[in-house]
Amino acid sequence: MEKEDIYQKLMELFGKMPENFSILDEQIDIKIQMNYFEASKENKKHKINKEYILKNKDKIFENELSFEEKKKILVQLASLDNVEAFRTIEKYVNQSDDEIRQWAMLAMQECRIALESSLLNENQVIISTGLGGKDKKLRYFTAISSASNIDFSALQKKLIRKEFEFVLKNQGGEIEELKFDGAYASLLVLVPISVSVKIVIDSVISECNQIGNFINVKFVLTNVRKYSIEEIKESWNKISEK
Repeated sequence: MEKEDIYQKLMELFGKMPENFSILDEQIDIKIQMNYFEASKENKKHKINKEYILKNKDKIFENELSFEEKKKILVQLASLDNVEAFRTIEKYVNQSDDEIRQWAMLAMQECRIALESSLLNENQVIISTGLGGKDKKLRYFTAISSASNIDFSALQKKLIRKEFEFVLKNQGGEIEELKFDGAYASLLVLVPISVSVKIVIDSVISECNQIGNFINVKFVLTNVRKYSIEEIKESWNKISEK
C-alpha cells in the first residue's frame, strides 16, 4: 500500500489524522504480516482463557515445540493486555534468530499496543508496511535512473545526494541509505506519514534537472521491500514499455 493510500484511508476512517498511531519499525515481509494478522483475527473469535495462556507461556522456549505451535502461543499472548505476556514475547524476540522472529516481532507490537491502549483508555492505530518506519515516519525504497542511460558522474552523484538531503530535511524526513550503481541510484528514505513521498522525489528530480536534464522523470517507488539492482533494471524495463 502506498503512503498516499494509508494517509487517505486514515482520513476516511476517522475524519482526521488519528492522534495516537504507531508505525511498525521493523522491516517485515508482507506475507508474514498478512498471515500474522489473519491468525490474530481468528484467535479473537474464540473465548480467551487468560490464566491458561499465561500458565503455558514458557512453552515457546522449548526446542521440541514446532514453529506452528510457537506461532499460536505468540498470537495468544499478544491478545492479552498483560505485562507478563509482553515480557515473555520480548524475551523470546531478544533470543530468537530463526525464521519465527518476524512473527514474534509482530506479536510484541500487538501486545505493546494493547497494553498502552488499556493504560491510556484509548485505542491506537497500528500502521505496518513491508519496510516499516521510525517514529511517525514511513520507510520507502526508491530508485532513479540516468536519462541517457550513462553512468552518473561524480558531480551528478554529489548533486543528487545534496538535493535529497535538502528536500527531505525540509519535509522532516531523512536518508537512511543511498547507493549508486552505474546509471542507477537507489535510496532508503524516511518520510513523515502526512508528506507525499512522490512530491518529494519529483522535486529532487526537477531541481537536479535544472543542470542538464540528466535524470529520468520516472522512478521506482515502494514501501514493501528493497530491490536488488537486477530488480531495479527489470522494473525500469517495465516502466519504459508503458
